Amino acid sequence: MKDQNFLKENNARHMWHPMAHPADSLANPPTIVTKAEGVRITDVDGHTTIDAVGGLWNVNLGFSCQPVKEAIAAQLDVMPYYSTFRGTTNDAVIELSWMLREFFAPDGLTRAFFTSGGSDSVEVSLRLARQYHKVRGENGRTKFLSLKKGYHGTHFGGASVNGNANFRTAYEPLLAGCHHIPAPYPYRNPFGETDPARLAQLCLAALEDEIAFQGANTIAAFIMEPVLGAGGVIPPHESFMPGVREICDRNGILLIADEVITGYGRTGSWSGSRHWGVKPDFACTAKAITNGYFPFGAVMIADHVAEAFEADESGVANIGSGYTYSGHPVGAAAAIACLKETQRLNVKDNAAARGAEMFAGVQKLMEKHDLIGDVRGGAGLMTAIVAARTIREHGLGRSVVVLDGARKVGVKILVAGGGRCNVTHERVIPKDYNGSSQGAIKKVLARFTVRDTIAFFDEIGVELKREDTGKLFPITDDAHTVLGALRRALEDAGATSLDPHGDGVQERGGGRRTEAGHGHVCGNDTFRNVERPEPGGQRAARDQGGHQGNPPGSRSTKV
Repeated sequence: MKDQNFLKENNARHMWHPMAHPADSLANPPTIVTKAEGVRITDVDGHTTIDAVGGLWNVNLGFSCQPVKEAIAAQLDVMPYYSTFRGTTNDAVIELSWMLREFFAPDGLTRAFFTSGGSDSVEVSLRLARQYHKVRGENGRTKFLSLKKGYHGTHFGGASVNGNANFRTAYEPLLAGCHHIPAPYPYRNPFGETDPARLAQLCLAALEDEIAFQGANTIAAFIMEPVLGAGGVIPPHESFMPGVREICDRNGILLIADEVITGYGRTGSWSGSRHWGVKPDFACTAKAITNGYFPFGAVMIADHVAEAFEADESGVANIGSGYTYSGHPVGAAAAIACLKETQRLNVKDNAAARGAEMFAGVQKLMEKHDLIGDVRGGAGLMTAIVAARTIREHGLGRSVVVLDGARKVGVKILVAGGGRCNVTHERVIPKDYNGSSQGAIKKVLARFTVRDTIAFFDEIGVELKREDTGKLFPITDDAHTVLGALRRALEDAGATSLDPHGDGVQERGGGRRTEAGHGHVCGNDTFRNVERPEPGGQRAARDQGGHQGNPPGSRSTKV
């Protein structure tokens, strides 16, 4: 390995980083991580922190899962690679396919198609959904429906069904025939509805309306995450996904569950679909399938879909899709060991217990800190904290301060597009580590007393005024003055700088971090902070009527 000077000198100079601006990576070189053990990472300068990102939501058994490491090493010795394209296979992938059939049997999923990761799994599921209808003679079913705020990877098909403009705009025009409906997000939705149950019904009505508008016989599939991850960690009301299933069945539309984040125990159930009592037609999985130790994924296929393909005699069911590394023997060996360890440790129960603790903890934080506008959770190790509306509207950049503060107290968090800060742990994280993350968040938030906030902004040349309501506002109406002063102060401290485009924050030594949705999952909890201000009309409506509500088990206060 090259020495520190070499690594720092060449950092980001000869490669482009995903989800980052190339110029930003050069100006703010990414953190060089050189060691990982347990749930901690160490950088090139010897600084060790709890990896509250959990890799990218995928290192769910931690960085020291020896059975998976040994399985990879053993398979490399026996057979490091061979193709599973027509005519050949390998012993490891045969064993894994049987194990997955057993694992997903309660979900009604009995066949596996192997991929290289989550985006691949989504792409394959979209292709197979169209092909299924062609096998059955319904060639006109080519369109896809999905949720706004949903995240489904970055391939062209996945980007097309994504509900986040950050992953779409620069690459348009995308796949034709992809349409979106509102997400069941009580804190922000176009209906102004705060009750999760009523909102679920409104979103289901919107789905039915869109189907009627497009024509049911033109739609191949509806794709959704059982709990939205990259879009904000949004657990829908318990009635929503069953309602989607019923509508799809009634209209002959396939249901694709994007389980890249929620699969293998994240929600406190072995799959996100099972958590809501739903059997999808396809399930896209990856990440936790190998604990992040090898790029691998699997699309799980329902029995009735498999029967249509396997009974075909016309040739239409011939699968013209696949990857060089589909069913890679090393990946399959890793997945076998990982699945055994996942079940042995019963991580779904740990995810449920630790998730409940984390959610209860952030609820208490919300009672104490007016910085917090909303908390979401109650579905295993998926928890969200959202900054209060007044902070977002006045652009005070609290996510920057929270990011740097968390780093200083030993927790590595991820800054997502829109300024959200994410904390995601390994799913096997012990109770004391869960408490460490809550403690770190508490320490950071504790810094934001009125006196400290006024003093901080006074130091950087921005005078704040305090209204009778207790809210703080900058004297100047020029947001650029405030942001510029804050940016300069943080850069002088060598900590962080604000994203000049307002899409998040740039971490000194870390580049601009965006949540890619695969991204938000392998962790236990997610700490999200500071979202974009919404259009003035929606904001005004909330100012009159309060917050737009909270997901199941969430709480909100006006600030």
